[in-house]
Amino acid sequence: MSIHILDAMAREGFEQVVAFHDSRSRVRGFLGIHESGVGPAFGGIRRWSYRDEDQALLDCLRLARAMTRKCALAGLPAGGGKIVILDRPDLDREGAYAHVGELVECLAGRFCTGPDVGTTDGDLSVVAGKTRFVTRPGPEGPGELAEATCEGVIAGIAASLRHLDGEEDWARRRIVVQGLGGIGRRVVARLLALGASVVAAEIDPERAELASRELGVDLVDPAMDLDQGCDVFAPCALGGILHDLSVARLKCRIVAGGANNVLAKTLHGDRLHERGILYAPDEIITAGALIRGAIFHLEGRREPVAAIGAGIGSTLGRVLVRAREEGRSPVRVAHDEAEKSLARRRATRTRR
Repeated sequence: MSIHILDAMAREGFEQVVAFHDSRSRVRGFLGIHESGVGPAFGGIRRWSYRDEDQALLDCLRLARAMTRKCALAGLPAGGGKIVILDRPDLDREGAYAHVGELVECLAGRFCTGPDVGTTDGDLSVVAGKTRFVTRPGPEGPGELAEATCEGVIAGIAASLRHLDGEEDWARRRIVVQGLGGIGRRVVARLLALGASVVAAEIDPERAELASRELGVDLVDPAMDLDQGCDVFAPCALGGILHDLSVARLKCRIVAGGANNVLAKTLHGDRLHERGILYAPDEIITAGALIRGAIFHLEGRREPVAAIGAGIGSTLGRVLVRAREEGRSPVRVAHDEAEKSLARRRATRTRR
């Protein structure tokens, strides 16, 4: 592998990375624990058709690191982790998730897992048959997690608009939503209900046509979504979409969506700032599901979705004000606040 894994772990402060393989189910993947010193690490199971092992490992590392920041920014006594499964045609899906469940159980509570891209409620039920440390679907679990994520995204968009203009004024807003999966579709429905003008882009023709018919949302060619003049560009598909070429194409005032790791690199947050485009850090506004799941695991209660949205909006508002006062990009300020929060929690835990 071309990634120097130990160097990468040292550079980003990782505790543990596990490569796993099971000959019976033919599952291959990685489990990364970035931080469990301040509380259990939380992170979902992502199953994806990665190009190769390097790409899968890099995704695991980036997502786990982002989960630590999410926990810190949300004020949770927890750290971040992630599992990625390399999807393949001959994968025994049930056996694969059973193997993952056994792996999680072996960690004895240092890592708690849940849903992510490619993992369904049925998959989680298989995992739950092997470990206690998983978000269970249905009445035994924390409740609807996608709704919590959507609430955070809407709160993030609203906070961004208030920061720039002093009000949301949804009726005069044009918003482009990229991706009509579980989160994107919910975000579109909420924005339309608020009275915003919404256009959406989706690479899956059937999913796009269904959303157009059922929600009445206007569609735009996915190859042209970045070029649309709008108030808000809301990426709700996969991450890494904002890089040197794509940042230059944007014609929006705000980037705020439900995708994780939207920036290819942190410096692309600086590029947005230089262009006068407000970026709502995804580590803040996509944390709804994490917050609801973590509170349920840690405290045994279901945090109201409205309270989750209010907290995310408040956190983002504070970060945006500080970024403006300091003349820095919001992503730099968010990372700074996450590190300070982690340092406080580590110090408190050490004194006990």
